[in-house]
Amino acid sequence: MVLKSERFLIIDELRKNHPLKWLLNIGEVSKSGYYKWRRNQSKKSLRLEKDLLLQEHIVAIHKLHPYFGYKRMTRALSREGIIVNHKRVRRLMRELGIRSVIRKKRPFYGHRGSVVFPNVLNREFYAENPYQKLVTDITYVRVGDTFAYLSVVLDLYNNEIVAWELSNRNDLPLVINTLNQLNGKLLDKNALLHSDQGFQYTTKSYENHLKELQIQGSHSRKGNCYDNACIESFFSHLKTEKLYLVRPKTIEQAYQAIQEYIHFYNHSRFQEKLNGLSPIEYREKAAA
Repeated sequence: MVLKSERFLIIDELRKNHPLKWLLNIGEVSKSGYYKWRRNQSKKSLRLEKDLLLQEHIVAIHKLHPYFGYKRMTRALSREGIIVNHKRVRRLMRELGIRSVIRKKRPFYGHRGSVVFPNVLNREFYAENPYQKLVTDITYVRVGDTFAYLSVVLDLYNNEIVAWELSNRNDLPLVINTLNQLNGKLLDKNALLHSDQGFQYTTKSYENHLKELQIQGSHSRKGNCYDNACIESFFSHLKTEKLYLVRPKTIEQAYQAIQEYIHFYNHSRFQEKLNGLSPIEYREKAAA
């Protein structure tokens, strides 16, 4: 026996090509019952959309304040004018896999300290040579009803995107795979790679990869997004000029959209900072 909800779903899909009255008779359901089901579906869809918008705010706040638990997250949302029950915030944080980075104290023998570099870049965003000053970060990308994560490396010499990786998981392999794309690049002898203090960027593995590439590490001050403002600006352009317009439903669609935008950004998107040239045009003109 097919459940009534499943029959309503089939009817809803077929009504574009067949008379509704005929479908209701075959499905042995009432017209009032069908429209009640549609109203409930509309409410569920609206609730899901609100949850996704709320999750975007939660991810953004978590990036700036990774030590916030659900209670402080609820308070931070209220300061942005978003009044929501703390139980809902806790549920959404669990769905996103977000939790406070603060941990309970452990015995000395089980403790492994994070690797934190000094803020060598110190907001000096001008670079004289290609691959001299690089910045990196991760941003969330909305994909249908969930999120993917984009890792990017940007060259401050001409704002060119020189490496990027998209993944369903915000983890260390995402960052390492992005770093591996720098292999074979003509890095400056004093190459610097700056990031925030996200957990991936403070691991021993990340430090070892920088050593292998002969790149000096640099970290923003904790909770200070302005120390890495250039790459945040790129993420903003990517979302407003591409992702918010195409609204990818699958990771494949998101990858294609990002690939298209980065090619456009590097080759064709002129920038005032670069005298009206695109990043690659600027680099090629300087090399000529």
